[in-house]
Amino acid sequence: MSFSSEVKQELAGSFAKSRHCMLAELAAIISYTGKVRVLKGEVSLLVQTDNELVGDKYKILLERLFQIKADPRELSQTDILRVLEGVKLWDKSNHCFKNTSAVDGILIQQNCCKRAFIRGAFLAAGSISNPNKGYHFEIVCASLPQAKQIQSAMNSFDADAKIVSRKKNQVVYVKEGAHIVDLLNVMEAHVALMNLENVRIVKEMRNSVNRQVNCETANISKTVNAAVRQIEDIVYIRDHMGLESLPDHLREMALLRLKYPDVPLKELGSYLSPPVGKSGVNHRLRKLSKIAEEMR
Repeated sequence: MSFSSEVKQELAGSFAKSRHCMLAELAAIISYTGKVRVLKGEVSLLVQTDNELVGDKYKILLERLFQIKADPRELSQTDILRVLEGVKLWDKSNHCFKNTSAVDGILIQQNCCKRAFIRGAFLAAGSISNPNKGYHFEIVCASLPQAKQIQSAMNSFDADAKIVSRKKNQVVYVKEGAHIVDLLNVMEAHVALMNLENVRIVKEMRNSVNRQVNCETANISKTVNAAVRQIEDIVYIRDHMGLESLPDHLREMALLRLKYPDVPLKELGSYLSPPVGKSGVNHRLRKLSKIAEEMR
């Protein structure tokens, strides 16, 4: 089972306690997967989805909200209009449809309702990548108003959601791992949240170790390269001028570096008599390099 399927399975079993939140989630499912039509004066409502979890949750919400126990595909006209009126798609007094490009804003005014709304939208039209491969959370929308509405709901929880066009659809997406964790918390997918956090912790530890190793490798490489140059300069002086022509402190330094080519500067300084600190050793080696360069 994919990580996305695991998240949806968890969300399918999560139900809000209040009626207004359940209505917000039902409105999202109908908005993203529902087809409302009028044929010969009869109104039809059909939720079209290949995901059984969405169909099952839709059925349970109908039962809890409207006490409808019939097959959702065979609802009576009375039940269909009750459902559409409940999710603010049907104006009972004027006997006509309301705007269907997005969910009525009155249903998602409260934060708890926004949580339920995002949960329903993701369950119906969302996906999330395997966190071991990368971080990507998205909800596919049929129209720009629908995309802007879910984006606004997600960003009310600081999700930093963005919109991109993909073929005929508008896709609302989040790429930052920390924000995806926040959204899982918003939707109350707590098991998935913990699994994602575990992956993020391992990744961050691995990245931290890699950075430290790379840094140490770079430092070692820098030290080795410097030592190689120092030895080349000392050998050049020895072969062309002779080390005995150097001042005592420089000759002593040159002989020690030839004897201990891999020793760090601090340790090299401890072999001198009297001992010299790292900066003193570096200063003498720089003088030797300058002499070699002038000779060249």
